[in-house]
Amino acid sequence: MEKLCLVYVTASSREEAEKIAKHVTSKKLAACANIYNNITSLYRWEGKEETSQESTVILKTREVLLNELNEAIRDIHSYSCPCVIAIPVIYADKEYGEWITKETHA
Repeated sequence: MEKLCLVYVTASSREEAEKIAKHVTSKKLAACANIYNNITSLYRWEGKEETSQESTVILKTREVLLNELNEAIRDIHSYSCPCVIAIPVIYADKEYGEWITKETHA
């Protein structure tokens, strides 16, 4: 099975999260997207402590697509420095892994 990964992305709102999810799944860069609403993010940005409400998108994809996926996200994301972090999958159900591979392109 190809190397799979989950990609964690934060967005400014549910609407932006849905826009990102639809964009990358329609381009077959991710097989699936899960959106979590109303997360509270605490961080430092440009020397200031910040708190904001965001949405999170978890994308299921293949490692080989990460660069193209990142570019597609950056093309439409509202943040100048979006959070796009890939997490390797160490185990996946065989059929589910095959489905991710089938639903994404190389």
